[in-house]
Amino acid sequence: MCRWGRLDSCLVTETPELPEDDLPEQMRVRREKRQRMLDAGVDPYPLLVERTHTIREIVEAHDPEQLGPDAHTGLTVSITGRVIFLRNTGKLCFVRLREGDGSEIQAMLSLAEVGEESLADFKALVDLGDHLGVTGEVITSRRGELSVMASQWRIAAKTLRPMPVEHKPLSDEARTRMRYLDLVVREEARQNVRVKAAVLKSLRATLDRHGYIEVETPVLQHTNGGAAARPFHTHLNAFDEPQLLRIALELHLKRSLVGGIDKVYEIGKTFRNEGVDNTHNPEFMMLEAYEAYGSYDTMAELVQALVVDAARAVGKTVVTGRDGTSIDLEAPWRRATIHELVAEATGAAIDVHTPEEQVREVARDHGVSLQDGWGAGEVVLELFEKLVEHTLIQPTFVCDYPEAVRPLAKKHRTTPGLVEAWDLIINGVELAPAYSELNDPVIQRERLEEQARLAAAGDPEAMDVDEDFLRALEFGMPPAGGIGLGVDRLVMLLQGIGIREAILFPVQRRE
Repeated sequence: MCRWGRLDSCLVTETPELPEDDLPEQMRVRREKRQRMLDAGVDPYPLLVERTHTIREIVEAHDPEQLGPDAHTGLTVSITGRVIFLRNTGKLCFVRLREGDGSEIQAMLSLAEVGEESLADFKALVDLGDHLGVTGEVITSRRGELSVMASQWRIAAKTLRPMPVEHKPLSDEARTRMRYLDLVVREEARQNVRVKAAVLKSLRATLDRHGYIEVETPVLQHTNGGAAARPFHTHLNAFDEPQLLRIALELHLKRSLVGGIDKVYEIGKTFRNEGVDNTHNPEFMMLEAYEAYGSYDTMAELVQALVVDAARAVGKTVVTGRDGTSIDLEAPWRRATIHELVAEATGAAIDVHTPEEQVREVARDHGVSLQDGWGAGEVVLELFEKLVEHTLIQPTFVCDYPEAVRPLAKKHRTTPGLVEAWDLIINGVELAPAYSELNDPVIQRERLEEQARLAAAGDPEAMDVDEDFLRALEFGMPPAGGIGLGVDRLVMLLQGIGIREAILFPVQRRE
């Protein structure tokens, strides 16, 4: 039997297909109330409910301290909200209503104002969680609380399942599986939604200020490119062709550069058929931007503007790191090469010229497992990811990667064997990669063909040879800088939450 606060048993395991006799008691009682309303000719889900003011408008327009107790404003309003508190005391009932933005106000129903029959119906039919419409005068109660003294009321939507008790937290499973309830009971969940919306607005404003044009590119694609990741496979019935869900936005945005859209970006979902943890979700939101005649240096300036502007937009330019230290996003950001950071972490002299066997020996000394066939570049990258990345709390541009691990980046302007690429790490998490983009179609073909050989050898994350992309490059793509920014991870940083909180409805295992 479902009791108040027993959310997991009441709302997760029970299904609407249960026979009436098997329903939990609270659900059966609420369904009976719904039926009583229908039998009386009252719609428990009316098409229209009058609303003249939002609760926020009323709260912001009236100061109860200035009004004092038992004050009458003379203002009649019609409001709506969800019932989050209910107290029936004889001839006077109190109900607290909350709107979606979190604004709350008390409504009072008295025998004198609504009449005996209406008050009795209120007591008999209204439950916690119901959506209610109330019309009445804005007043203050005897205790000085801003209230609406109801002259009329109606149920706007009858809730058939009992609401969780707010002071008893939902389990992590329930919070993510039933985010709608998490939003009802937790202000933090509602704030995460507002912060993400503000971040997206800020990102677009910053890019607009820098002259970028927003475009949309296909989600369904023929080839796997733009990142090292395992794709989702699907089938397009209209063409009777296999298709992939995109793992990145990159290759179509570069086609736009070829066509003359010199500053271009997209914010959209990408899909990677990989693991789920605190920083990874199979579908996630990415921002990718490309600038003709830019480089990874101009992209560093752009990403700093994007992050700092977003932080300012939500009032969080200083956030707390995973180690408890403060991260001041407006302070100068560090820049270091991947070889410098690995050498610093291992105490070994490692650079782009260090032989593969010597780098492997360093890995063995530090207990880092390696795969057969990896060259020195892959080993250095693995050392970085296992020993260094999680330690970089303050914003750090990790730059100048081995050519083998960044096949879409351009050769370094001064150091053979390296490419011009960086990853921005903040709070131990990769937030954004950027490249001086490779635009030589001959070299690009060589690198993609090498990726195809790796795929043929069993690497599920290797890229395909995208012939249309290569054809586009052969028409001439200008020198360019490009960046990818994880929008969800930026929200994680600013809010101090995991990815399953940053994404409103994360991927869930089937119930």
